[in-house]
Amino acid sequence: MHEFELGPIRPPSEAYSVLLRVTRNCPWNKCAFCPVYKGGKFSLRSVEEIKADIDSMHYIVQRIGSRTYQENSTGYINEEIIEKLVSEDGINPHYLQQILFWMHFGMRSLFLQDADSMVLKPADLVDILGYIRSKFPTIERITCYTRSKTLVARSPEDLLAIRKAGLNRIHIGMESGSDNVLRMINKGVKADEHISSGKKVIDAGFELSEYYMPGLGGRDYAEENAIETARVLNAINPSFIRIRTTTPVPGTELHKMMQRGEWLPMTEMEKVQEIYNMISALEGITSFIQSDHIMNLIEDANGKLPKDREAILAPLERFIKMDIEESECFIAARRTGSIRLLADYRGNGEFSELRERLVRSYGSIDNAAQELSGRTL
Repeated sequence: MHEFELGPIRPPSEAYSVLLRVTRNCPWNKCAFCPVYKGGKFSLRSVEEIKADIDSMHYIVQRIGSRTYQENSTGYINEEIIEKLVSEDGINPHYLQQILFWMHFGMRSLFLQDADSMVLKPADLVDILGYIRSKFPTIERITCYTRSKTLVARSPEDLLAIRKAGLNRIHIGMESGSDNVLRMINKGVKADEHISSGKKVIDAGFELSEYYMPGLGGRDYAEENAIETARVLNAINPSFIRIRTTTPVPGTELHKMMQRGEWLPMTEMEKVQEIYNMISALEGITSFIQSDHIMNLIEDANGKLPKDREAILAPLERFIKMDIEESECFIAARRTGSIRLLADYRGNGEFSELRERLVRSYGSIDNAAQELSGRTL
């Protein structure tokens, strides 16, 4: 059957992208907080394997187009066409669904999996990017994850060649700008390497997304995590700053550290205060702040600096100023999926019964939030 290999994750911002796996798992795979790729061995896929997957994608696109317009005068796909694509054209239904979804949204973006696509030899990556562009001229953006440590070894000339070949955006899991926090979570990189790598990416003309994890330092490093992260981001001026609130997932080293009392989790209120402090310390940059993840309690904190600073901070400030009962009602509603945005929360005792049920079941709202967040992730 015609199919292509898929990895486990992608950024939320790549929801409409087709996924092309160029490496398997993570070359570092030691971060204390991360539950992904554990037990998986890292490997590079060959250029030939990757091109074969691109050919499979192209074949599926071509067959969908041919059958849709040859057999249906409306130009719309139907169940009969889908059945023929599977039974007669030999297309795996799971991968057919992936391509149909991508085509529906215009085939404009592609994401290279897994955790570090820049670890490929620069010449190989340039070759792969050129092949993608030749097969899918509709693509406007190609994106990947990478590590700051990997970029330390990449020359400006290599990065420029990769960008010109068609890679537009790079996502880096910075997580924190504090060397103490980075060491504690075994990130395998230092703050100055985050800065130098981020600057390299920007200088080469890429869009850059840097990820920040409020709460990662626990209570011991809460203030330092905010201030040092802002310092590093101010030095880089990335295109996007994406907030990913720390959740100690069972089975991870961070969760074990918490159970041993070596890492003290922060309350929901403390984590929101840390985000507020970090954003307040950002200056001289023009980044987009994006709170675009289900683990973030406040998903309303979005906008472009410096013009939207007040609008970004406003929902955080609103939550911080709530009394305990009102804030706990919102936490209860948010962590159970009863509400998503703070803007939709009316207050005035709304969700008070839900709050009381969670307190009875878990002992406290923060215990409930931690348990429910871990399950969601």
